[in-house]
Amino acid sequence: MNMHLVNNQDAVDLAQIINDAWAHPEQLYIGMEGPVRAAVTEAMARLDDGTLRVAEKIDGTWRVNEWLINALMVASHIGDYSLVEGGPGAACWWDKEHSKFAGWGEAQFRAAAFRALPGCFVRYSAHVARKVVLLPSFVSWGARVDEGTMIDSWATVGSCAQVGRNVHISAGVVLGGVIEPRQVRPVVIEDDCFVGAQCSVVEGMIVGEGSVIGAGTILSASTKIIDRATGEVFRGAVPPYSVVVPGSLPGQPLADGWPGPLLHCAVIVKRVDAKTRAKACVNDLFRA
Repeated sequence: MNMHLVNNQDAVDLAQIINDAWAHPEQLYIGMEGPVRAAVTEAMARLDDGTLRVAEKIDGTWRVNEWLINALMVASHIGDYSLVEGGPGAACWWDKEHSKFAGWGEAQFRAAAFRALPGCFVRYSAHVARKVVLLPSFVSWGARVDEGTMIDSWATVGSCAQVGRNVHISAGVVLGGVIEPRQVRPVVIEDDCFVGAQCSVVEGMIVGEGSVIGAGTILSASTKIIDRATGEVFRGAVPPYSVVVPGSLPGQPLADGWPGPLLHCAVIVKRVDAKTRAKACVNDLFRA
């Protein structure tokens, strides 16, 4: 169950410690112990098990628990590098955060009840819910992948990105993170969405429930999203149940009068209908 922070004094106390620490990054150092270390450790554990999340929808509006982003920022300052085992041929990686699966055996995977195919990598503090399927892919810290979702081959779920229920993130998709560069709001893919191959969704974009994003579409905070039927222009969010494809707008004429280069945009070509939903729906057979 997600906890609303206003009703959780323990989380409020953690937030205060972490926010105070991040307000003075010059005082943070590798190997730092004490209350700050304890607060960051607890925050990351709660992100990992899903009892806290970086962003949650409350009364129809996505609200960011920015202190949890700050927790990751603090962790990156006070954590030390160590070997991360599990690479092919007994190879290792070198990082400040270990794998979510470090020390896991059959019992832990059975209890978690999601599929993790060879080649997927999930950093500790990312929450992966039941019936998720992870093909060879990367899920960064603080992210959340909700029940029944598939993360397809070579997809990236960036730091703190929020992926809803019964979503398909297709091969080669990039969902941007909040750490590099620092973003105020994470990328959000709401429930029952389909994101086509090689899409890029970054800079805190929200893809509304039930939407289908056509292959190769690029969505950022500055992308104009134009409804072909009405001419309405959206930025920062795709309306629910939209079918979106790449498009272009005419550019400004050049100084010599020649037509200017076309500018990228995204186009809502229609709203999701039964035919589109049938093509894009998740396959429950793979989530069993």
